[in-house]
Amino acid sequence: MTTTSTNISMKTTAQDPIGQAILDYHKTKKPFDIVVSSDLCDDDIIPIEVLFRSYKDMPELEQLAIKLCKGQVLDAGAGAGVHANELIKRGHTVFAIDTSEGAVEYMKGQGIAAKQIDFESYNPPAKFDTILLLMNGIGIAKKKSNLLSFLKNAGEKLNKGGQILCDSSDVKYLYEDEDGSYWMDLNSEYYGNFKFQMHYKKISGPEFPWLYVDYDTLHEIASQAGFKCTRVFDLDAHFLAQLTKL
Repeated sequence: MTTTSTNISMKTTAQDPIGQAILDYHKTKKPFDIVVSSDLCDDDIIPIEVLFRSYKDMPELEQLAIKLCKGQVLDAGAGAGVHANELIKRGHTVFAIDTSEGAVEYMKGQGIAAKQIDFESYNPPAKFDTILLLMNGIGIAKKKSNLLSFLKNAGEKLNKGGQILCDSSDVKYLYEDEDGSYWMDLNSEYYGNFKFQMHYKKISGPEFPWLYVDYDTLHEIASQAGFKCTRVFDLDAHFLAQLTKL
């Protein structure tokens, strides 16, 4: 499963495991894993070094997304700002947002224009040409039933012809039995609706909803929201989508 971005609701440092991990690693360079627990799958590990990787160490999908960025860019769920930093080097005007207090503090210290706010509450003074949602950043839509309103909100932040670049995974494989059949919770709205919780050392953040969406579902809902949706990269169950505002 793809590592989640850091765009989750955290109000204080005591509830900000990602932010504290970023600040600690910046000061000490000592790696300490972030643990992600879920209601539907085994715990996942985010090595802190991943949040500080250079462009050459990024997966091909992320490198392609950076190459596809145009104009003024909003990096949402920016974490330690590795994508924002690379885009600035390439001459883009970039604004970064994240709900992690520590992440935003770190980015500001690195000279990145950043604000601590959640995506849907953010009302930018000017519209963007690209919204970047990497590390399954589309997950901040929270659940499938909220994806349409989320994309409409995103569209309001874009210039005409602007784009959203986002990646996600079809997590149906998590429900596959050895005989090739699938089991699903019939009481669940959608198999890609998850709940996660972040842990770092003795700090645990609040539980938060997170969406993994298959490409066909994203394409259908993006079309309803006024976007042309194109799959520009595909690797196993993971994909990068380009949503162009019509």
